[in-house]
Amino acid sequence: MHMMLAGFGVATVILSAIVPVQAAEKSADARFKALYTREWTWREEQFAGEDDEDSRKPLVDHMPKIDAATQTARLEYWTAVMKELDAIPETQLSAENQINYEVYKPQIQTLINDQHFREYEKPVNSDSSFWSDLSSSHDKPLKNEQDYKNYIAWMGDFPRYFGEQIDNMRAGLKRGFTPPQVTLKGRDLSISAVADAQGETNPFYAPFKEMPTTILAADQASLRAAAVKVIHDAVDPSYAKLLKFFREEYVPGAVTTLGAESFPDGKAYYRAQILEYTTLDMDPDAIHQLGLDEVARIHAEMLDTMKQTDFKGDFPAFLAYLRSDPKFYAKTPDELLMRAAWIAKKFDGKASQYFGYLPRMRFGIIPVPAEIAPFYTSGRGGPGVYLVNTYDLPSRPLYQLTALTLHESAPGHAFQMPIAMEHKDLPDFRQKVYISAYGEGWALYTERLGVEMGMYETPYDKFGMLSYQMWRACRLVVDTGIHHLGWTREQAVAYLHDNTALADHEIDTEVDRYITWPGQALSYYLGEMAIWKARHKAEQALGPKFNLKAFHDTVLAMGSVPLPLLEKQIDKFIAGGGKGPYPDME
Repeated sequence: MHMMLAGFGVATVILSAIVPVQAAEKSADARFKALYTREWTWREEQFAGEDDEDSRKPLVDHMPKIDAATQTARLEYWTAVMKELDAIPETQLSAENQINYEVYKPQIQTLINDQHFREYEKPVNSDSSFWSDLSSSHDKPLKNEQDYKNYIAWMGDFPRYFGEQIDNMRAGLKRGFTPPQVTLKGRDLSISAVADAQGETNPFYAPFKEMPTTILAADQASLRAAAVKVIHDAVDPSYAKLLKFFREEYVPGAVTTLGAESFPDGKAYYRAQILEYTTLDMDPDAIHQLGLDEVARIHAEMLDTMKQTDFKGDFPAFLAYLRSDPKFYAKTPDELLMRAAWIAKKFDGKASQYFGYLPRMRFGIIPVPAEIAPFYTSGRGGPGVYLVNTYDLPSRPLYQLTALTLHESAPGHAFQMPIAMEHKDLPDFRQKVYISAYGEGWALYTERLGVEMGMYETPYDKFGMLSYQMWRACRLVVDTGIHHLGWTREQAVAYLHDNTALADHEIDTEVDRYITWPGQALSYYLGEMAIWKARHKAEQALGPKFNLKAFHDTVLAMGSVPLPLLEKQIDKFIAGGGKGPYPDME
């Protein structure tokens, strides 16, 4: 009896220690979940109506409010959210919620920083803008009569929305916060292409050309008539007003300096951009030096690969040969699209050897819309789509198409992003928010993974991959050169011309992109380096137990995460013996 009481006493002591911990954990978890659930609902309401890659969202009948008062309210709201977050004891969260916390808190900090620096006053860069982002909205399928009515009402809200955007841009003008003038040349074409398109020729009329048969013919006719009217009354005038402002005020008044550090509070602004896009608080000088070191390393690889082609000449001569010989270029847009499709399909045959979990969502391959193609990047991918730029075919070398396709389609963006969205157990802020360092790092990782997968059939294809690796390493040098060290546009163009096999047209558009989008270009190579570092660490620690499919599945199952958290999660993967999230698939 005495021994039983003694035993019971020990158990009581243990339970008394556990119960408060469990209660505190539950309390912290409950507070955290309530906070991020409330904030996410509010966030989605704030941005409802803007173009969104999540096609599961219901179509709304309005554009979001973006006026100065709304922007101030957003800053106040997210600042209050951060205070609530700071009050939650992170150590009392469950293991899973500690991970969520490490993803969520930097997200809120980024939102606060964007509001603090009034990023909304500069809603345009050299290849993207609020109006060109809207252009993809008319590609989304409308499923029923209510969708069409909402779409018509959504277009009817353009005058207010465009007016608020112009007000914000005008405020940016007054304080010298605009893209540099040189990068805005010709960008008015993306506005005039819509402003000058009347009625059924307007891109926003596209969903009405083929409508679901479930909608009665008389109702279809009524909806089409309403669409023509709203395009005439709201869409065309909105774009016309924007065009006039852009040509007569914005471009003439835009800043002529290039570097982000020349903006108001520029050093802090550029450092915040680095943190946002890389998730690392790195010094620009350190990033610049890292870029120089990586450029030298990759250049040696490129020289070795050049020798495999039996080319007789030096490196500059080889680049000139690649840029000029017709055999390296498609003769028609369809040829480029079909080559991309063939490469994507070739990967499909290899996918199960390298990945356990494959996304259910398929993707289409379509050309970049004509109105933005002259200034758009060579390709871009995401859920359900791989955009291939067929403009200026002599600037789209086939020897780089395999690397581009792996990056933008599968197993890159059109593969990784749907996998995140299919993990319904993750909070929305992990399924649907894109962290550039993770997403671009993953996509760049897959380009080099293509060597292991046997995707590069010729030394030229492999050289194209290395040129793409070099391109991203050069960005570390060029981005910090422009925004921190005072480089000129000519310096940046020359650096890419001398070190990569990119066509001159693409170099021009890319440099303009780096000038107008500080920090974003840094995310690719730093993200890729983090993934390779994690993989090599796992390979070394696990030895023969290392399973590449399990590693890939572990990385992709996280959704977008900051790079420091990626490293922590791979440490857990190693500690767990290298078991992935789907053992039956591996």
